[in-house]
Amino acid sequence: MSVLVGNNTRLIIQGITGTEGSFHGSQIKEYGTNLVGGVTPRKGGQEVLGVPVFNSVQEAKAETDCNTSVIFVPPAFAAGAVIEAVEAGLELVICITEGIPAADMVKVNHKIKDLPTRLVGPNCPGVISPGKAKVGIMPGFIHEPGTIGVVSRSGTLTYEAVHQLVAAGLGQSTSVGIGGDPIIGTTFIDMLSLFADDDETEGIVMIGEIGGTAEEEAAQWVIENNLQKPVVAFIAGQTAPPGRRMGHAGAIIAGGKGTAAEKVTSLETAGIHVVKSPADIGKAMAEATNTK
Repeated sequence: MSVLVGNNTRLIIQGITGTEGSFHGSQIKEYGTNLVGGVTPRKGGQEVLGVPVFNSVQEAKAETDCNTSVIFVPPAFAAGAVIEAVEAGLELVICITEGIPAADMVKVNHKIKDLPTRLVGPNCPGVISPGKAKVGIMPGFIHEPGTIGVVSRSGTLTYEAVHQLVAAGLGQSTSVGIGGDPIIGTTFIDMLSLFADDDETEGIVMIGEIGGTAEEEAAQWVIENNLQKPVVAFIAGQTAPPGRRMGHAGAIIAGGKGTAAEKVTSLETAGIHVVKSPADIGKAMAEATNTK
């Protein structure tokens, strides 16, 4: 069983005829992911990357029985693309697009909150179950199949965590970048819950960053649900001055909330091992999985 993506993934790319869609799409297909089609309005009937292009997700769903979409659509149109995929009944929508207005994401989350479709992102690197499927922009070659689930707000730090795990002889069951925006689809809690129920996942790496309260809420979930699998966490931005935006739209300390110190305290209270440097992630997880 895979978390989110795997051998059962039937993928379409929204924005497949664009520069990013075709570039990353070729790598997604090369990795072995089952790419069945693409969508670009008014460009239906073409063929790109050896798969048919459709005018709408509804049309693609009817023709290919796709269950997953990855979105490479400009920010102004990305929210509409997410809603189109949701209305077509896809199981999973992964939105890579960065810079979607927060007001648009409020509408998207309101639209999908009672529907079965899961949204990952926006502004995220995507999802990979090594050796099975890669749906996103992460370099596939750095990942190795294994038993550690990775969930992260930071794309580049995800890659560092993966490198550390591989160096420690631990691969990944699934690695998920949930995105750094203030309003996202899938949260830390969602992923902790999925990893907790996944037989192939023995430990979890969680990479947070300053701003918001997502990490504190995840720590509370771990306590309330008595999560038995070891969790290793790292919080990025520990030296950031209060009130300073740090690149990610969600990484801002506001009203005294969201500081690194608060997050570390909450996580440690929940029994989560917090490392001071991303270079310690692999070693800490190796120790945690050996002593569980």
